[in-house]
Amino acid sequence: MQELSTMIRIMLTGIGAYISIIIMLRVSGKRTLAKMNAFDFIVTVALGSILATTLTSQQTSLLAGLTAFGTLIVLQYILAKLSKRFSIVNQMIKSEPTLLFYKGDYLREHLKKERIIEIEVIQAIRSSGTPLGQVEAVIIETDGTFSVLKDSRHVMEHVNK
Repeated sequence: MQELSTMIRIMLTGIGAYISIIIMLRVSGKRTLAKMNAFDFIVTVALGSILATTLTSQQTSLLAGLTAFGTLIVLQYILAKLSKRFSIVNQMIKSEPTLLFYKGDYLREHLKKERIIEIEVIQAIRSSGTPLGQVEAVIIETDGTFSVLKDSRHVMEHVNK
């Protein structure tokens, strides 16, 4: 009987949490669900942990879980606003794109700094479908994705050199 009541509590809490989280994420805007930088990833893991604890822990009520979830979403929203308004905040939480390959040369210092090996750059080039001879630049973006560029005229003004 105890196990059945636990399962029912988890199901009801799950339904309540699911509906509430969808509403909170819709209200908080696209930024909460955008491609993630390292800071966003940490917040997302924390949100998942809160949800899991709320669903499985009898000591954590739905209200407590939703309060924690809402708190993180509000903090994420405030930080996004502050980073948009103050460049120092933006620099603290976001990295800059980094040039890894430029006009046929691997930028070894940048590869080392980003802990990327040459084969990963080659893999990114292959995945892009761009023939190696046409690649002028490869950049690792702030979210960890690679951009492969055929035309690099404006690359140098947008990345760490």
